[in-house]
Amino acid sequence: MAALPNCPKCNSEYTYEDGTMFVCPECAHEWSQQTESDSTVEQQIVKDSNGNILNDGDAVTVIKDLKVKGSSSTLKQGTKVKSIRLVEGDHNIDCKIDGFGAMKLKSEFVKKI
Repeated sequence: MAALPNCPKCNSEYTYEDGTMFVCPECAHEWSQQTESDSTVEQQIVKDSNGNILNDGDAVTVIKDLKVKGSSSTLKQGTKVKSIRLVEGDHNIDCKIDGFGAMKLKSEFVKKI
């Protein structure tokens, strides 16, 4: 039995082969064997409202009052958010905010501290 590669996203060792694709059961990432041989990984670049590049673990500040969907409260300007995590999608920052809990934010509404 040939050794299967680890997942390029989460580095899980529990990948399996599905036809011509590799699949990770932990993060549901799928990639082709051809992509595996190319070994070029594209990094997503996320910038804050001032154009500074954000990285995982950075601390940011909210630059304007944001309405929280499904809640009557708002996220006030100047709220500090520590240890952000960058994700793909429209709301590209995943974080925990004291008093609000887990949230997703758009990078255009924050600035790096």
